[in-house]
Parts: sequence; C-alpha cells; structure tokens
Amino acid sequence: MSLVHRVTSMESRDRSQERSPDRARDRKLSFNPVGSWVPPAAYEEPVGAFEVSRTKRIFQVLVAVIYCLLGAGIVFGYAAIKPVLIEEGVYRDQCTQEEVERGVRTCFQQELHLNFMFTVAAVFTNVSALPLGTILDRYGPRITGIIGSILIAIGCTLFAFAGQLPFDAYIPGYLFLALGGPFIFISSFQLSNTFPAHSGLILSMLTGAFDASSAVFLVYRILYEMSGGSFTPKKFFLVYLVVPVFIFVVQISLMPSKSYKTVGELVKQVEGGEEDELHDSDYEFEDEAHVGRLREDRRIRRESVVSEITQLLGPKGAETMTKEEERKNEVSGVWGVLHGESALGQIKTPWFWLITIFTVLQMTRINYFVATIRPQYEYLFQDYDRAVEINSFFDIALPLGGLIGVPFIGVILDSTSTPFVLALLVSLATVIGVLGVLPFTWAAYANVILFVLYRPLYYTAVSDYSAKVFGFATFGKVYGLIMCLGGLFNFSQSALDALTHKTFHKDPVPVNIILLLLVLVVGLVLVGYVWRRSRTLKRKVLEEEAEGAREVLIPRAAG
Repeated sequence: MSLVHRVTSMESRDRSQERSPDRARDRKLSFNPVGSWVPPAAYEEPVGAFEVSRTKRIFQVLVAVIYCLLGAGIVFGYAAIKPVLIEEGVYRDQCTQEEVERGVRTCFQQELHLNFMFTVAAVFTNVSALPLGTILDRYGPRITGIIGSILIAIGCTLFAFAGQLPFDAYIPGYLFLALGGPFIFISSFQLSNTFPAHSGLILSMLTGAFDASSAVFLVYRILYEMSGGSFTPKKFFLVYLVVPVFIFVVQISLMPSKSYKTVGELVKQVEGGEEDELHDSDYEFEDEAHVGRLREDRRIRRESVVSEITQLLGPKGAETMTKEEERKNEVSGVWGVLHGESALGQIKTPWFWLITIFTVLQMTRINYFVATIRPQYEYLFQDYDRAVEINSFFDIALPLGGLIGVPFIGVILDSTSTPFVLALLVSLATVIGVLGVLPFTWAAYANVILFVLYRPLYYTAVSDYSAKVFGFATFGKVYGLIMCLGGLFNFSQSALDALTHKTFHKDPVPVNIILLLLVLVVGLVLVGYVWRRSRTLKRKVLEEEAEGAREVLIPRAAG
C-alpha cells in the first residue's frame, strides 16, 4: 500500500500534452478508477494551502500521521495476532474429534479458516480502490475519511463480539478493518500539498505510518501475553474503538473538507491572475477613477496571493521543481511511452499484462508468506520454538522495514532507470525465494530482513511504473485494475494452503519453489521487454531531437 507514494507529490507533464502547456500544467493525478464511466460530480474548487494557517496545516499533517499509524494497515499485522487467535480457540471447532484428542496445536481446517480471513482482507484492500477513488474524487477527503472510520468501527464491533454472534463474524470483522484502512490512508495523500516544498517528506511520513501500523497487533499480542491471556480480543477491540471515534471527530473538526491545490494549480492561479484584474463589469461604470481603484485593489490582492504562493513553494520555486521532475522522468527511460492512449488501448499492451501477471504472482507470494510464516519454519526447522522466534522477529521487522526503506526507495526510483528497478525486483524476489526454502537459522533471518525491505519497494515500484508508462490521465483506471486483479488472485492462497497441507504433507518447499520459478520466468520476460522498448524509445527521442535541430539550422543557413 505505499502505493502512490511516488506519483502524488507533484503532477508532471504527459508526453502527449507537451504541445499544450496550459493543459499539461493543469494535469492532476486522480485515484478514480472508473473516471468517465460514472456521471461527473459537481466541481469543487480545491483550497490553496496559503489560505489556511500554518499551525492548522501542521496539526492536520501530524494528526493524519497518527491515525494512519493507528489504523491504516493493521490487518497486515496478521502474523502477530494469529497466535492470539489460535490461543483463544478461534475456529478450533473446525478440527475433528481425533485432532482435538491428539492435542494438535492447529488443525488443517482451523489453519485454512484463519488464513482465509486474512486472504479476504488482503483481496478487498486492493479491490476497494474501485469505489474509493470515485468517492474521493466526488465527495472529497473528509467524507472519505469519515467512511473509513465507520468501516473500522464496524470491524472492531464484529470482531469483539464474534464469539457471541450466531454467525462467523471473524471474516467480515477483519474485512471491515481492511476496508477502512485505505479510506483513511489514501484520503490523506492530498495533505502533501499543505507544504509543497516538503511534499516528499510528508508522503514519506504517511507511507511510513501505514507500514508501521502493522505493529498495532504486535503490541496487542505482547499485552495479551503479559496479562496471561486475560486481555482478550474482545477487550482489545472494544478499547480499539477509540481509534475510529478519534478519526471521525478529527475529520469533522480539523481535517479539510476539500483537497489542497497542487503545485500546478497554484502556478496556474498565479499566471491567470493578470486576467482576473479585468472584469466585464468594469465597463458598466462610467467613472474611470472608480474603475481604476477597483483594478488597483484587485492587483494588490493578486500580488498578495502571488507572494503567499511563492513563499509556500519554498526557495526552489515551481520552475525548479518541474525541471527536477523532468530530469527524473528522462532517467526512467520509459516516461510517456503510452501517455495519451486510452485506458483500453493501454490495457491491451504487453506493458500492462506483464506487470499485472508479475503483480499477481508477487502479491500471492507476499501474502502467503505473511499468513504462513510460523508453520513454514516449524516444518523447515522441525522445531516449534525456533519457528516462534522467527515469527516474533518478523512481527517487529515488518513495520520497521517500511520506515527504514522509504527514503532509500525514493532515491532508487528517482536516480535509476525503470528497467534497472524491475531487474532489481526480480533479483531480490529470486534471492528471497531461495532463502525461504533453506532450513537454516541464518537464512531465515536474512529472508525476513530482505522480505520486509522488498515489500514496500515492490508496491511503490509498481505505482511508479504505472505513472511513468501509462500517465496520470488513466492512472486510476489502469493502476486500479492492476491492483484489483492482483488482489482477486490472492484467493488462490486457499488452494496453496490445501496443496501444502494435503498434497505435500505440510512441506512448504514445493509451493515456494513453484512460485519462485513462476516469478523468475515472468520477471525475466518483463525486464527484457521493458529494457528493449526503453532502448527503442530513447533512440526515437534522439532522432526527433536531431530532426528538430536540423529544422532550426536549415532556415538560418538559407538566410
């Protein structure tokens, strides 16, 4: 879910729009995956950050970081809360009488139901991008955040009383917790425009808070163990209801109802200011002195706005920031390759299907590992205590991986080409796959460390790839579809669980090797295709520049 960290800090030009500077500058990233497929909403003018006090904007950012830390991605701390649920006997009724009498720690059906709970949550975290983007674009960040708080509150209530309800409330409870996270997280991205000069830092803070939120269940498990099991899930989730209530209150009292203006919109406001000094109504007045005073007042107001916007953008200014973005785009090697194409046209290309298949496989691998890390290492080590040790290390490392990795991820994506980034992803995925099947303690720790650093890099790289290849105009549709398909195919995790338990008798190695080989093959094809096309694109750009240079020199020579 560092999902759009790389593409929301500042809008850039689509290659197809370079001929129209006004339209290019007004380009704004949308998270709406259905776009024109639904009736347009009434347009609400975004608010300029300079119109809101600095103190209030600081509080808005800090509060957003706090509630993202407490609630944005807690479901991904599943590996930490799973032992608690097992200890509490959740889904123990699914075990056979023979398994209960043998005193098995967990039976197949119990394991399957618990993992399915996480699978459903992981799937719909991605599928929720479909309605989320539409709601955010149509109703603004405040309504989106309020919906998120309500969803989390429903999830807490269902999970707290799941043992007393006449139906299985664990799966819908965990599902609602998962759905609420993206609503409060993605609606906070626009806060990067509260301080445009520090937009990258703000997005890093929000993304880091999301990644670190998986530690909430780790903290709970520690409290559960310290209390000797008396701090039950029911008590925890009733206490945790404070979080959605807090989010609801701050959305109403503090957070903005409309998104903040982007850098491009602020610059357009400055450049359009000169026209605003002249009104058609001026010609209704015969007194030229009165008209002159009106225009002077407008000029003074405009200069005041320009001064505030300039101060807001910081010492670099919009022009310097735009040049830096253009330099990064050139380094990528694929910027603009499909900009200007329709979403349907983009979806038909190998650019879309290769990254989608790679995403499907990687998301399945990532969530399968999160859900089954303890039983995997219990089998590899044939030692439950060593498996618990690795699981505990993973619970701590997972949130830290996002926090530590965010600044390095930005450097990698900004300073290297897209083919290099993809090759790095494939290489790391291969190393992680190999380490994951080795029955050695050092390999287990190395696997966990690489995994927790790889996870945020992977998700961020996919959003970065989508923005650079497909462009901002279709980002919501194309990126949303990639993540949606990746999420839906996570339902295959139940089949992988069954394969591991029934066919391979709890041995995780065969399934991990199958996934490793599939990712390696698809990854190599993806890297090869993107590398070859990037070279073709670079050659084409050089030819166009050379042709343009000849067109300039020939008239001069003729003169």
